[in-house]
Amino acid sequence: MEPNDELCLCFHVTRRKVANFIRIEKPRRVGQLSECYGAGTGCGWCRPFLERMFEAAQLQAEGPEQLPTAEEYAQQRSKYIRSGSGTPPPGATAMVPEK
Repeated sequence: MEPNDELCLCFHVTRRKVANFIRIEKPRRVGQLSECYGAGTGCGWCRPFLERMFEAAQLQAEGPEQLPTAEEYAQQRSKYIRSGSGTPPPGATAMVPEK
């Protein structure tokens, strides 16, 4: 996943925005990342990835490892939504058609 790819597909929050929020605001709890344009407050898909970024910052690591590509990420989120695990809000990035 590239820095300008959306991490929170519900609220169109990029990986770069989250990284900058962590760097500048220095949140003490992962839940505070929701203050970054609502990241993590929609369907819930991005929460594990937000946690990885938060934990990496706490450990002063370079960043989250092994994030999928933007396409893979969107496909995995679509499967997550179809399984009934979350409901995206109006205006969220559309789900990817099944292959």
